Amino acid sequence: MTGKSSDLIQGTLEMLILKTLALEPMHGYGVALRIEQISNGVFRVNPGSLFPALSRLERAARIKAEWRATENNRRAKYYLLTDQGRKALKEETQQWSRQLAAITSILEA
Repeated sequence: MTGKSSDLIQGTLEMLILKTLALEPMHGYGVALRIEQISNGVFRVNPGSLFPALSRLERAARIKAEWRATENNRRAKYYLLTDQGRKALKEETQQWSRQLAAITSILEA
């Protein structure tokens, strides 16, 4: 990588959101910031991608939202992982691991 932020591989954003929310409930900006922090700045999630993904996950009952006060005492929509979301995260993580192993095998051939 060239040191600049990279686009997320299609289909991984929702998995990364689920993993982030498995750590703790947070608002949308917090999710984007956590993904950027954990990836050491490699992945930067823009709001135009984040909020549609959060909406899709909420419609699929993988997350739920509730209004809470932020650290700055402002109201924000916080997202929480549901049991269905935990199950989906586990399945997607296993699938990602299989795909990564296959790609590694191809690259090392």
